[in-house]
Amino acid sequence: MFRTDVQERPARRASARFPVSCEVAVLGGGLAGMATAARLQAAGLSTVVIEAHGHVGGCAGYYRRRGFSFDVGATTMVDFEPGGVGAELLDSVGMDPVPGEALPGYVGWLPDRKVTLYRDAEAWHRERLRALGDTPRHRAFWAELDRIAQVFWDASRAGVRLPLRRPADAVHNLKALGPRNLPLARHMNATLGDALVRHGLRGDAPLVGLLSMLVEDTVHSTVDRAPYINAALGVTIRGAGLTRADGGMRGFWRRFTAHYRGLGGELRVGCQVQRVLGQAGAFEVHTQRGVVHAEQVVSALPARTTARVVPALARRLGPYVERDEKDLGGAIVVFLGVPEDEVAGQEFTHHQLLQDYRRPLGDGNNMFVSVSAPGDTDSAPPGHRAVMVSTHTELAGWEGLTTPAYEERKRAIGGRLVQLARRVHPELGARARICEVGTPRSYERFAFRPRGAVGGARQTPGNANQNAIPHTLGVPGLWLVGDSTWPGLGTVACALGSRTVAERALRKASRR
Repeated sequence: MFRTDVQERPARRASARFPVSCEVAVLGGGLAGMATAARLQAAGLSTVVIEAHGHVGGCAGYYRRRGFSFDVGATTMVDFEPGGVGAELLDSVGMDPVPGEALPGYVGWLPDRKVTLYRDAEAWHRERLRALGDTPRHRAFWAELDRIAQVFWDASRAGVRLPLRRPADAVHNLKALGPRNLPLARHMNATLGDALVRHGLRGDAPLVGLLSMLVEDTVHSTVDRAPYINAALGVTIRGAGLTRADGGMRGFWRRFTAHYRGLGGELRVGCQVQRVLGQAGAFEVHTQRGVVHAEQVVSALPARTTARVVPALARRLGPYVERDEKDLGGAIVVFLGVPEDEVAGQEFTHHQLLQDYRRPLGDGNNMFVSVSAPGDTDSAPPGHRAVMVSTHTELAGWEGLTTPAYEERKRAIGGRLVQLARRVHPELGARARICEVGTPRSYERFAFRPRGAVGGARQTPGNANQNAIPHTLGVPGLWLVGDSTWPGLGTVACALGSRTVAERALRKASRR
């Protein structure tokens, strides 16, 4: 029923000569890398993106099979509507909005009830009180969380800078937050669990269950470890706007890549970085297809990979890599190409399911079901839909397995996820044209993620915000961006980080 691998091997293009030199070489063609390169290219700097896979996208990428296009990680774009972080990215590079489906929300299926997570703020306010409790304690908790979320969404869109490295960063953040909201910074080292305890709600199973699902999907943590501010942003992410592009992430990347190339940007796919040597103004990026000479280098690769290929950063990155290793996690995704009637009868195309309040999350206990929009023939042939069923998983359980043991484990978890998803779509997968499973091994093989870890480290007060990996570690001309660095996880974080790094690279270029 389930295939061994979910993607073809990266396509190798005919070897093309690299430019003799560029002003900025960007390592990695995920969202953070491509966004940084596009910003710099639009601002007048020459850029080259070097991507190991056969096409761009990274963990916000896609693969195709027999007329279906499947998202391999992120299935929606966050905050890409007017005024949002994603919209600012498109505006900054002169790109039109990407056509797509603005999701009105999605449905949370708890063990004993359903909760519709509406995008509309008033509808969500009424629904959460109806489904999760309408007491003074509940109202006080939601009011506090909403205020923190709004303040820090606004600050994020204003380009708040963390970790603080210079007095100028503190001044900038004061302006981004506003003096009136500065007292909210006291929550920087608190957790969502601390807030629940303070409001007397830590034992409220349905509320905690829903919040647990939301923070695992957005900051990859638990309620008792997730930084309160980060968790508040994750819980309210629908209000920032979720959009599924026509054609899914493939549709987004086709448009974004064409625009980047139209700006004059160079993209080299199927090409792994081997070593970065030299210094500011004279870096050498060594690949199996030649050397790129660059004045500056931006690494959008995972922190462990960056430490391996950029010797100048190895010692500085080492403590961060060691610290975050225990907080890395993976994902399992079932990709289904199904007849349309198997997913008919639901108002919403996206659903999140929790099976048991008492069990740890992951491996099916918290899973997300994402279905392509009706009529989206870029995602599926006419009369069919593309379905992604995903869950988190621990990496250790997928390591050291023999091939037969791995195949059996993958077959079992794939079947389990489909069976659990039938709570939403009772006939799901019964007549599937495509049924394949991605595991941490898949992400290691095709996305070149060490150990198959995806999405960066699980966020805690000890590794997020002021303690996150900064965009610069003191080596002139070398910058870090992506889900390993501040602000961390998700498409909106990668877009925000690209803005910070592009601004700094531009300033350095102007000084030269």
